[in-house]
Amino acid sequence: MTSLTLPAPAKLNRLLRITGRRPDGYHSLQTLFQMLDWGDTLHFHSTAHSPDITLSSTLADVAHEDNLIVRAARRLQRETGCSQGVSIELDKRLPIGGGLGGGSSNAATTLLALDHLWGLNLGIDRLATLGLELGADVPVFVRGHTAWAEGVGEHLVPVELTPSWFVVIHPGIEISTAAIFGDPGLTRDSPVISMRRALDRASPDTVWRNDCERTVRALYPEVDRALTWLGRQGQAMLTGTGACVFCPLDDEAHAEQILLELPDEWHAFKARGSNISSLHHALETARGLDRTQA
Repeated sequence: MTSLTLPAPAKLNRLLRITGRRPDGYHSLQTLFQMLDWGDTLHFHSTAHSPDITLSSTLADVAHEDNLIVRAARRLQRETGCSQGVSIELDKRLPIGGGLGGGSSNAATTLLALDHLWGLNLGIDRLATLGLELGADVPVFVRGHTAWAEGVGEHLVPVELTPSWFVVIHPGIEISTAAIFGDPGLTRDSPVISMRRALDRASPDTVWRNDCERTVRALYPEVDRALTWLGRQGQAMLTGTGACVFCPLDDEAHAEQILLELPDEWHAFKARGSNISSLHHALETARGLDRTQA
């Protein structure tokens, strides 16, 4: 196989607690990553005759060599000494600075795709370690399972959540993660809780919250307005540092009704939560095709 098309799914932070600030400046977190069945798509065309990495789809204000897709491919080349190259096309749907993990998911899909196309067979653990060098959220996409996370988000425990539908609203702005984590008013002292307590539906901690939300609402009135509007439909929450907000719903029909009522100036989509990433389902299909053709 020399060509491969794979999804790069979005994630939601169903809760996000900031429990401290480390000496290196990073924040200690507890979060619950929820995989969605909606996101970007990447097309890979491997080249054996050249080590060049090309990306045909560009992002505004992101230089080619700074793009996480290109960085992931080059990191694999350096790690393995692989002399193969690749041409990559990105169909971008996830907003930049939206809190949906778009760049991290793109990087994870690139690592897994090229590990397969180039025949590297590094394994999930090694790929997740490489992914962490690219960003704290990359490992959860590499591992491909809804998960409880601690540290800066790299200590992961797979969990099973009841499937839900979601409406996700992007209010049309971009938020800098660095700016939010650098804000002096950010909550940084939430008590550490156990995963079991967080997931216990009878516990007070099951009223999930995002410690970034108060700061983001104060700095970005459009996010505040979106949360207020969506909150009339259920428990609306910010994902990550924003700018996207979401609401869990019991059924698809409710999601569709919300989309019909959405103010014209916002973008939104409906998605279903999944415990196993659509990326991993697609990879299993590709591996099955390879075995059939061998």
